[in-house]
Amino acid sequence: MVRGGLTLEVEVNTRKPVEEVSLSYAEIKRYGRHLIIPEVGLNGQKKLKAASVLIVGAGGLGSPLSLYLAAAGVGRIGLVDFDRVDSSNLQRQILYTELDVGKPKLEVAKARLEAMNPYIEVETYETRLTSENALEIMEDYDVIVDGTDNFPTRYLVNDASVLLGKPNVYGSIFRFDGQVSVFYAKHGPCYRCLYPEPPPPGLVPSCAEGGVLGVLPGIIGALQANEVIKLILGVGEPLIGRLLLFDALHMSFRELKVKKDRSCPVCGENPRVRELIDYEAFCGLTQEQQAQASTFQITPEELKEKLERGERIILLDVREPVEYEICRLEGATLVPLSKLPEYVNRLSQTEDIVVYCHTGMRSAMAVKLLRDLGFTRVKNLAGGIDAWAVRIDPKMPRY
Repeated sequence: MVRGGLTLEVEVNTRKPVEEVSLSYAEIKRYGRHLIIPEVGLNGQKKLKAASVLIVGAGGLGSPLSLYLAAAGVGRIGLVDFDRVDSSNLQRQILYTELDVGKPKLEVAKARLEAMNPYIEVETYETRLTSENALEIMEDYDVIVDGTDNFPTRYLVNDASVLLGKPNVYGSIFRFDGQVSVFYAKHGPCYRCLYPEPPPPGLVPSCAEGGVLGVLPGIIGALQANEVIKLILGVGEPLIGRLLLFDALHMSFRELKVKKDRSCPVCGENPRVRELIDYEAFCGLTQEQQAQASTFQITPEELKEKLERGERIILLDVREPVEYEICRLEGATLVPLSKLPEYVNRLSQTEDIVVYCHTGMRSAMAVKLLRDLGFTRVKNLAGGIDAWAVRIDPKMPRY
């Protein structure tokens, strides 16, 4: 069946032959509710056991993804992450508990998934996915799932998936909004066909900067898991060429058509990207810009010394009011980044100004704006108020 030029009911060929797979009596009992579905059946469950899925990111999306794929009986699950469990993760990352705080995420995730289903294999890669290791790690899996929260890794996962000829099940979350799609260059568009260029650094806040409703990754992650299972079974209509948009606040779904870009540098008719590139540079600042930005920074320790000496410093907080309520530097003036252009005429170009936000991204943009307007005595608090809380004032609430 074909719709809009895209083949539907796409089936992924598993690296492990289905003919070599068998189910024990215990497995048949375990997957009984699957086996009585005509579209799954015994052969479909064998396909799931023969399949291998790599999940990049074991956080908000990776948690429900891995849990549902493990429960469904996907035979081999790979997890890529290098983080440790933090208490701020627990509001949405359901793989972890309070007892796991401080432990490596992959250590906890592997134990939990294997305890959930002893008939699967869980492999872990405690490393940052990079251009140097992505192809090697991803090559041995049938389906790739993007559970990341940053643009460099998203473009890396996409390009590596295209080069390897593998489907990339994409998901993203922010506040109340989520997106899901399947990028599979053999049958439709890739991520770059939808987003040819990344947004300017700092323009789109991360979940750490903008927040996310705790249940949202569960909804989006479950949808991603659904797409993975459909691809393995070869049933239904995968989200190839379609971007599903979910609004949790209004409980609504919208669908956008995504066409394959013939001029796409990765999957187009004349691809220019034939190997993995430097994605940090592609999505971020140039080395010259980074060096310039570091020149206009002040560390938490340096700022503390200046304040203790009684130096006159204007502290400018460019976060949102809800963040300001959680914690703030004493004497700071709240001016959200979006309101800064309206506020600049109240600032003096002859006084020292230190701008801060949560982790330093928005404040870096504010510093650039002010310096472009002639404020030469303005600096960015490196690491933001979060670095201040960690290194200067451990009693300050973190979020």
